[in-house]
Amino acid sequence: MDGVRLSAVDNLKVILVAWVIGGHALLGYAAIGGWPYDEVNEVTFHPGVETVLAALVGPSGLFFMGTFYFMAGIFTPGSIERKGRRRFITERLFRLGVPWVVSALVVWPTFVWLAYSGAGREVSWWHAFTHRDPLLDSGSLWFVGVLLIFSIGVALAPPVKERVITPRTVVGMTMVVAGTTFLTRLVFPARSGQVGDLHLWWWPQCLGMLLLGAIGGRKLAERVPDEIYRMTRTVVVGTIAVLPVAAALMGVLDLAGSAEPFLGGWRWQAATLALVEGVLVVAGSVWLIGLAQRRLARQGPFAEGLARSAYVAFVVQGPILLALATGLRPLDLPAEVKAPLVGAGAIALSFAIGWYVTSRRGASARSS
Repeated sequence: MDGVRLSAVDNLKVILVAWVIGGHALLGYAAIGGWPYDEVNEVTFHPGVETVLAALVGPSGLFFMGTFYFMAGIFTPGSIERKGRRRFITERLFRLGVPWVVSALVVWPTFVWLAYSGAGREVSWWHAFTHRDPLLDSGSLWFVGVLLIFSIGVALAPPVKERVITPRTVVGMTMVVAGTTFLTRLVFPARSGQVGDLHLWWWPQCLGMLLLGAIGGRKLAERVPDEIYRMTRTVVVGTIAVLPVAAALMGVLDLAGSAEPFLGGWRWQAATLALVEGVLVVAGSVWLIGLAQRRLARQGPFAEGLARSAYVAFVVQGPILLALATGLRPLDLPAEVKAPLVGAGAIALSFAIGWYVTSRRGASARSS
């Protein structure tokens, strides 16, 4: 049973990977930043457009990455049990560690250097490699580096006991994630950089969701109970609906200029953001899995191919995004046009490369 793919989870993974790629394209042209192209972009969104995008898309950025860890956690204990600790760790080192090392040491500094050169900044490749903040920046592959650390930790720890997830479990994990997020950001504020771009300020969310997935196990991936599904749906929809109103009441209209108090420290704003993240990541991840089970359970050959391609698409997205943005740089177009073009092109190219790679790998396996 563990070897059978779950169509709903696979389809959700494809959507999330496409969302991440598109989100990075938007951030490259946003004043608030969050993607390296914002360091050299030639145009940015109109402030009003950026505010609307933040209201529509921004809340998902608080919890979609946690959903990836949640899905990874669901399958981790079974994979460890099936393969054994040594083989599991060895495979993770190859599947996650090698792409991270190659990106941090070669691919990412090269494409950042090309983006800088395209912007007319005369910097050497060595300067782009050694003067990045943080050092050993791997772009979007920080995700796989942190997942590798967590996966090894889970493999070496006592086995996680699978049990039924209840509303009390969901509420308890929400409080744990929110509290540890606030405490962590006293030392590592949100969006701060650490060597290796480890995103330590996001670890409570990521680790909490990995463990919640491991506790819920495969049964949770097969069916989120109706009671929990309805509860988490109500919480997510209600929270997202309230956020723009609350932001306006707090005077948060200029995102780039108003963000600092929310990023960390002994501030009510930082505590508020930590609580909102905790609510959205726990309820949102569980709700998305449940929604996929109820709406995205079918999978034909095309969807199956996209699911196989998703991991490779995630790995290659960074260079593709920077290359497309740099290529469109000479065109006299507003950010409202360039960002969607970059996003759509990067999603298509990333999944096309993923499809090609996985198809060749499958053909090689069948011929051997």
